[in-house]
Amino acid sequence: MHDGFALEKYRIPTAVICTTTFLHEAHQQRAALGMRDLNPVAITHPLSTISDEEIEMRVDEATVQIRKVLMGK
Repeated sequence: MHDGFALEKYRIPTAVICTTTFLHEAHQQRAALGMRDLNPVAITHPLSTISDEEIEMRVDEATVQIRKVLMGK
């Protein structure tokens, strides 16, 4: 999250990705750091124990959100 905040301060569009389990914490951090406009990309938890097929599903899940964040749509 902190890297995303740092890049955004330099006006570099950033998509911070986290799993749904950590979405609340991501919102808390962005508020604490004054970056309320930074919308985290949330993908389904977990990541470390999933198959290659499930990873591909997470990529698809993230891609739609990343486009919205980076394109402002």
